[in-house]
Amino acid sequence: MVTDYSLGDIITLKKKHPCGELIWKVDRIGADIGIVCQGCNRRLIIARSDLEKRTRSHKKNGMSLRPSNLEI
Repeated sequence: MVTDYSLGDIITLKKKHPCGELIWKVDRIGADIGIVCQGCNRRLIIARSDLEKRTRSHKKNGMSLRPSNLEI
């Protein structure tokens, strides 16, 4: 099953980043997912399938890109 990621989602990975942080924020969506470490702001591009294997938890925190959510 494919996990549905959105911009701004918070992801906890199984292994720590070298800076010691487990929390990452999604900043790019596509075949590859861009994530940013919340400890040192390091950016990483990872294949969606690899990210799904490495994810411990996934918290929906992103805004939907549907027009009904846009404020005018």
